[in-house]
This record gives sequence, structure tokens and C-alpha cells, in this order.
Amino acid sequence: MLEALGSPDGELSVLIVDDAEIAEYNRTYLNREGPTNVIAFPMREGEFSELTPYLLGDVVISADTAGREGETAGISTAERFDQLLVHGILHLFGYDHEQEAAEAALMESKSEELLALITETRRD
Repeated sequence: MLEALGSPDGELSVLIVDDAEIAEYNRTYLNREGPTNVIAFPMREGEFSELTPYLLGDVVISADTAGREGETAGISTAERFDQLLVHGILHLFGYDHEQEAAEAALMESKSEELLALITETRRD
């Protein structure tokens, strides 16, 4: 995925938590209440971003929410997890779906492209 996004040497961390922990991150860092499915903390922007150009940031995923959403959508938890991981990584690269419809469409298109790469890689 990182190669497809033009950052083959990029580094990121993925933290898998439960709903209680992601709710705490949501409250502390985003001033939102309750659990969410994924939160991304980009590190390619800001005052010290040039010090570690390969460090993309952190993606936090709630396993509890991924499981529920997968069940609701009729897909496996693993498939939903892949979707959330791609979503979080795209946020690290500056993609946004909350401000403009055009940006949301671009993010959705890129998400589908990356999910297809995952599927292809698993077949090989």
C-alpha cells in the first residue's frame, strides 16, 4: 500500500484497541464522545515533520467496532479491519472525506484501489 501511495520507505504504527480505549483517544484528541472505528494521527505535517520524513503517523483501530461493523455489513471482521486500515492510512497521506464531496469521492476511489491490491496480494 505504501508503495502505491508513493512512500515505499514510509513507517507507521498500527494500534488495535477496544471501544473503551478508542473512546478515550476520541475524547482526548478529537473532542468527540464515544467510540469510533478508526483514528489517524498524521506526522507528516506540523513543526517537526521534516525531522522524520519517513514517519507517516499512527493508525488506531477499534477491534470491537470493526467486528460489529463487519457483522452489520455481512463481511468478516478481517475484511472490515482491512477497510479501516486503508482508511486510516489514507488519512495519514492527507486524504479527507469530511470537508468536500469531491475529496470524499477521491478518497473512496483510492480506498477501493488499495483494497484491490490487498486482495490481489493475498491471492498470490
